[in-house]
Amino acid sequence: MKVILILMMALFLGLSSVSAQEFTKSATVKPELVQQGEQKEWCPVCGMSIGMFYKTSHTSKIHNHQERQYCSMRCLAVDMQEHKIDVNDIKVVDSSTQKLIEAKSAFYVVGSDVAGTMSKVSKLAFADKEAAEDFNMEHGGKVVDFTVALKMAQDSLASDVAMVESKKSKQIYPMGQKIFEKNCKKEIDINAYLQINELKAGLKNKKLCGELKESELQPLSLYMWEVKRFGDVKNSDDVIKVTKDEKCPVCGMFVYKYPKWAAQIFYKESHFSFDGVKDMMKYYFEHKDGISKILASDYYSQKAIDATKAFYVIGSDIYGPMGNEPIPFMNENEAKTFSLDHKGQKILKFGEMTKEDIRKLDE
Repeated sequence: MKVILILMMALFLGLSSVSAQEFTKSATVKPELVQQGEQKEWCPVCGMSIGMFYKTSHTSKIHNHQERQYCSMRCLAVDMQEHKIDVNDIKVVDSSTQKLIEAKSAFYVVGSDVAGTMSKVSKLAFADKEAAEDFNMEHGGKVVDFTVALKMAQDSLASDVAMVESKKSKQIYPMGQKIFEKNCKKEIDINAYLQINELKAGLKNKKLCGELKESELQPLSLYMWEVKRFGDVKNSDDVIKVTKDEKCPVCGMFVYKYPKWAAQIFYKESHFSFDGVKDMMKYYFEHKDGISKILASDYYSQKAIDATKAFYVIGSDIYGPMGNEPIPFMNENEAKTFSLDHKGQKILKFGEMTKEDIRKLDE
């Protein structure tokens, strides 16, 4: 396993110089983890260990003030493409003190001899300018502010993503597939998880594929989340089809990432895809004219169903990408069973849902 871990590190980070090896990006104190739940140890974008890449870690807040923590500025930049993130809410780990600090007031050393995390260029933050300059003197690069560092991350995002995708396709996915085929004997509903770090937590804590080390969990999680999950969907003819460039017109999130929750409204010459029934209903209430078809994903079967004929469980303890969701079922008895199992408040038909019902789901 040590050999695999070394390969993983080299794969994602590249080899660093002797000088850079004197500096570790891993936490040497107990890391500050801000996310909730068992998944808090891992990045919600790429699944990497936050503790292992703690000194490049950033945090943000998305809808409903939900806190997220990333292994890198690169993953923060990815999330900013999808979520409306206020820069005033972004924090970063001070590489000296290993405490979370306000990113907008930090001094970043970019392009040092320390390898980047999920990026070709490293970006390390310091609360104290003198500390940043001292690090710069020893490790090279240049000292910039947060705005410049973030722009660099955003400008290089396409090439950084391409670099990582190439490496994953050639080595990580095949490794993950081997681990999956060897160890994962039980049927696993991948779409029951909303993020890769939730899947990874499930694999580890529930031992869904046996006792696995981090060096096995990461390639397995990536394969299951980025290959296996979509492969299963693509092989089915009766699920909602969404392209990778389709964003929910209400929240701006990429819908393809959440196939279990996908919904669509069709008009004569266009259609819109949504990452859940809640956002679909928000759009529907304001754009009813000219609709030719509305689809939702049956919660149990994941099949595309006529949304206007479905039954919706309101106020359950199951959450979708945007929090509390109306959960759709083609079969009323299945809706009743689900409601009993998951503390649903009521079951409504499509035409019975009101703006007030949808608004309350965001409270």
